[in-house]
Amino acid sequence: MRFDLVTIFPEFFVGPLDHGIVRRAREAGIAQIAIQDLREFTKDKHRTVDDRPFGGGEGMVLKPEPLFEAVEKLLGEFLGNAKEPAVPLTNTAIVLMSAAGRLFTEETAKRYAKLQRLILICGRYEGVDERVAEHLATEEISVGDYVLSGGEMPAALILDAVTRLLPGALGNEASTQNESFSSFTEFPLSLGPRGSLPTHHSLLDYPHYTRPAEYRGWRVPDILVGGNHAEVAKWRRERALEKTRRNRPDLLGENG
Repeated sequence: MRFDLVTIFPEFFVGPLDHGIVRRAREAGIAQIAIQDLREFTKDKHRTVDDRPFGGGEGMVLKPEPLFEAVEKLLGEFLGNAKEPAVPLTNTAIVLMSAAGRLFTEETAKRYAKLQRLILICGRYEGVDERVAEHLATEEISVGDYVLSGGEMPAALILDAVTRLLPGALGNEASTQNESFSSFTEFPLSLGPRGSLPTHHSLLDYPHYTRPAEYRGWRVPDILVGGNHAEVAKWRRERALEKTRRNRPDLLGENG
C-alpha cells in the first residue's frame, strides 16, 4: 500500500516513520510512504500557501491551488473543475485532516487498509479552503474532539493505525484480531452526563474560503465578499450546523 503525506512541514515525519512497525513495514516493502512538500507547488518567491479568510476573522487559511496541484501530481491526473467534475477514484482515498471531519475509528482504519493508496492532506493555520474539502478530498477525518496545531500528528496516527493492519506488517495476523475496538463497529464518545455536550463544542467549524474568489469555476459564496458581517455570522452558523449534522450528528444528540 502507498501512503502520500502532503504537508508544509515535511521534516515532521522524519522521526515517526523511522520507528517500530511503520519502519519495518517500509523496509519489507509492505508500505511505501512518500512525503510531499506543499510549498513546491506555490508560484511566488515567498512560496505562499495561505491567505486571509473571506468574510473576515482570525488566522489564515490554506489556499486551494497548491493542494490541488500537489495531489494531481501525485496521482498523475486532472481532478476536475466546476465544468468537468473528476471521475471518482478507485482504490484510493484523499483524506483531509480536519477537526471538522468524521471521527477516525478502528473501522475507518480497516476500510483504509483495503485500499491501494491513501493520500493524507495535513491542514494548518485556521483551516483549509472549503473547495479542497468539497472537490479534492474524498473525505474529512478528525482524530478526536480537540484542536491541534496542524494535521501532521493526525496523519502520522492514521498512517500507523492503517499500516499495522496490512497483511504481514505485524508478522502474526492474529495480533490485530484481539485488540481494543476490534469487536466494535462504532466506538461511543463520553460527552458528559446523559450524553450532554459542552456549549463551546456543540458545533463543528464553519467552512473557510480564501483567495482566489473563483478557482476552476468554483466561486466563494457571495455572502462572504459582500461586507455584511451580520449576514456572514448567520451564514457561518448555518453552515456549521449543516456540517455537524452531516459529519458528527452525535454532537447534536441525533442518530447518524
